[in-house]
Amino acid sequence: MIVGLGTGSTAAFAIASLGERLRSGELRVQGVPTSVATARMASEHSIPVVEDFIQVDLTIDGADEIDDAGSLIKGGGGALTREKIVASASAKEIIIVDETKHVQQLGRFPLPVEIIPFGRDYVIKRLESLGCRASLRRANGSPIQTDNGNYVVDCVFNLITEPGRLCHEINNIPGVLENGLFVGLTDVVVVGFEDGHTETRHLEGTGKRE
Repeated sequence: MIVGLGTGSTAAFAIASLGERLRSGELRVQGVPTSVATARMASEHSIPVVEDFIQVDLTIDGADEIDDAGSLIKGGGGALTREKIVASASAKEIIIVDETKHVQQLGRFPLPVEIIPFGRDYVIKRLESLGCRASLRRANGSPIQTDNGNYVVDCVFNLITEPGRLCHEINNIPGVLENGLFVGLTDVVVVGFEDGHTETRHLEGTGKRE
C-alpha cells in the first residue's frame, strides 16, 4: 500500500506505529510524507517514501479543528498544501483528533492560507475583505517560509458558516496557493478522549472526486 503520512504531533504516533509494524514484517508499505519534517521522521522509522504518485491508498492525519460534517481546519504546522494534495489523492482519509478539536462550527482556530511572497500585502488585504483579521506568520521578526518556499497568513474568522464556499473564495484570490479548509475529504474520524477511550465515525458521500 501507499500510505499518506500526515504532519504534526498526532500523525507522529501513526508514523511510529507504522515503523514498528514494518520492522516486524507485519506490513509492507510506502509512505507519502506531507512535509520535510514528516519525511525525516519516516526515515528515522525506516519507512520507504515516495513523492510521485497518482493515488494514495490510505492517509492518516490530524486536524486543528473538525466539525460534525467532517470539515477541517488544518495547517497549523504550515504543511496545508501538501496535506491537501495527499488528502485529495487518497482513497481513504482517516483523521485522528482529541476531543478538544471537535467544534460545532469551524473558525475559532486561525485559518492558515499559503500565499506566494510576491504581492503579499495585496493578498492579505483581499483576504481581510472576506471578513477576517489576517496576519503574516512570523518567527524572530521574519516571515516563516513553508517547505514550498511560500508564506503563511493566519486568518481569524471566529465563525465559518459555509466552509466550502469560503474555501473557493479564498483560492480564487490571485497569489493564494492553498488554504487550510478541508471540505469533503474526510472518510473516517477517530476521536480520542481524556479517559483513554476512542470513538470512530464513518462519513458518507465526502465528494472528494467532485
